[in-house]
Amino acid sequence: MKRLLTAALLTLSIAAPNAFAGDTRLELPLQDLIDSPQAKEAGIDGSVRFYLSGQAHPAVVSRMGEDVSNKKTNGVGKSDVESCRWVALSVLKAFQESAKARGANAVVDITSYFKKNEFKSPTNYECYAGNIMSGVALKGTYAKVK
Repeated sequence: MKRLLTAALLTLSIAAPNAFAGDTRLELPLQDLIDSPQAKEAGIDGSVRFYLSGQAHPAVVSRMGEDVSNKKTNGVGKSDVESCRWVALSVLKAFQESAKARGANAVVDITSYFKKNEFKSPTNYECYAGNIMSGVALKGTYAKVK
């Protein structure tokens, strides 16, 4: 019994880093996600607008602090794109709730912030998908825009 347990633990310790690692990097369009039926189903209601760094947006009336949202989701049985879209919606939902609590109507200057490495694009966010988990981390500034 002890040998079996040792063998199982050894196998898991060898396989685990590969199973959880975000080994596939994807860049996906944020606006397509925001405009999708899945966004509405996830509760993205349009009361808070999202603008990537470098993307044109209305004039900022006031800034209300910066925040990071880092979410992971189960990728088993989903394509990398599907799991990335799902987890990105979780990040946007968290931003939306925090923005509303602060009285903000937008999150501006959004950058991908996976493992504290910034990726800026005026159109795309970054996602890392592994065999079991997919993750998205975004950093943005809450703002009141015109």
